Amino acid sequence: MPLLRLPAAAAALALLAGCAAFEGPRVEVAGVPPGLALPLPAAQTALPAAAPGAIFNAATHRPLFEDHRARLPGDTLQVVITERIAASAQSTSAVERSGSIDASLSALPGIDPTRILRPAAVRGSSETAFEGSGSTESRNAFSGTITAVVTGVLPNGHLLIAGEKQIGVNANVDVLRFSGQVDPRSIRPGNTVVSTQVAHVRLAQTSRGQQGQAQLMGWLARFFLSVLPI
Repeated sequence: MPLLRLPAAAAALALLAGCAAFEGPRVEVAGVPPGLALPLPAAQTALPAAAPGAIFNAATHRPLFEDHRARLPGDTLQVVITERIAASAQSTSAVERSGSIDASLSALPGIDPTRILRPAAVRGSSETAFEGSGSTESRNAFSGTITAVVTGVLPNGHLLIAGEKQIGVNANVDVLRFSGQVDPRSIRPGNTVVSTQVAHVRLAQTSRGQQGQAQLMGWLARFFLSVLPI
């Protein structure tokens, strides 16, 4: 009897493991168990050392009447994403060629022309035609807002920014990531910048969970699609 119960126990364990595998994605936030969250940068607890002999520190100085704008590592910057891309192309080509030949023979050397009942004739013609056309069109639009963090400052004063936003609803997680290079002169009042004025933009919007999996082709279909020649 104990031996007969082993297959049932193994099936129950496999069922529980399968249920755990389909638990669903989780939002990567601070405080979750290790392995589920991305490493966050360590916060600076100690204040920067002041310049010797003076209270003023040029590295962290902010004028009293200055609008708060991101310019130091760790500052936040609001990015207004307004990406619209439209591209279209159309081509048409046509080729046509035709030719003909017509020849007849009414006399031959050493043969009486009256004995030729019917003059020999040679005729031929050729014709080639080709016509082709093609068109392609692509339109993309993306709008939204994300708050990014200054991760570095280049020698010319440009800011390197990166931001991430994760929203989890039920068994689906939407992830939005943004990074790029910002010229401080492009920052508007209110500490905002438009994504069209950001260089080296990297924008990614992905979905993890049931909704994201529904948009993917099955692995078996992808295998046959890559193997079949047609």
